[in-house]
Amino acid sequence: MKWAEISIRTNEERSEKVIDCLYEIGVNGVVIEDPALVGKYIKENCWDCYDQKLLEYDFEGVVIKGYLPANDELFLKVEELKEILNSRFAADGCEEDIPIAVITEINEEDWANSWKAYYKPLKVGKSLVIRPSWEDYSPKEGERVISLDPGMAFGTGTHPSTNMCLLAMEKYLNPGDSVLDVGTGSGILAIAAAKLGAGSVMAIDVDPVAVEVAEKNIQLNNEQDIIKVEYGDLVPSSFKQADLVLANIIAKIIIDLIPQLNAVLRPGGIFIAGGIILEREQEVVEILEKFKYQILELNRQGEWVCIVARRTPA
Repeated sequence: MKWAEISIRTNEERSEKVIDCLYEIGVNGVVIEDPALVGKYIKENCWDCYDQKLLEYDFEGVVIKGYLPANDELFLKVEELKEILNSRFAADGCEEDIPIAVITEINEEDWANSWKAYYKPLKVGKSLVIRPSWEDYSPKEGERVISLDPGMAFGTGTHPSTNMCLLAMEKYLNPGDSVLDVGTGSGILAIAAAKLGAGSVMAIDVDPVAVEVAEKNIQLNNEQDIIKVEYGDLVPSSFKQADLVLANIIAKIIIDLIPQLNAVLRPGGIFIAGGIILEREQEVVEILEKFKYQILELNRQGEWVCIVARRTPA
């Protein structure tokens, strides 16, 4: 199958605006390439080896990539994207900074392999290690290894938002907890929850490709007895209240989710929200407080924010 890769250069501050525009034309997930983050991991010796080409940057900022099928509807989708970008950036007084979308046709197999140079084993927190399935890794005593192949889904553990969610989960998840992972992507957070001792995990996503990839990664980690994956809405109607809810998506969707959260999170339960850019932090905090959630932590890495909140006990 052929895909159209839509590549947009911007900065961290405006990345969520670009992501919103891509979602509006039907992109179900995005890749965020952050050269500064790559440099940080190399400088901190997080990777044992890497491709020298990763250091050959010709710009400052981030690259947002989304994918659509290369079919008869593509031209209209791209034209719609241009109009939305122009409208959103002009409305915010950023007419001179309207980003340009570059379209490249690629094969699914080419895409699934080309980004692997960016992805090496990475330790997160006290015990979690994210290991690409094609990389050898000898775990040290006490390490919990997550083997992962994101394929055409999203979530590798290297992005600050995912990293902060993993750190928060390591701190707040208790053995035996029931967990709901909203927008599971590659399944990384659901698998981490199982590795950290969750009793049961429900992982959901609106993207059928993500559901398929998550299921494969769950089997790769032998966690299929703990984790169930479903295709569907943000809040599954049949789901009983969880002890902990994860949502590593974007602020807009998190804001839509919060009014429905009480249906799936028990009183006193923990909500971990990632994928929020700094300029929308206060907006998310305000709606959480409006629905009687206590803010426990506001964690930041660069322009990204992870919020940990507790539902007020009954």
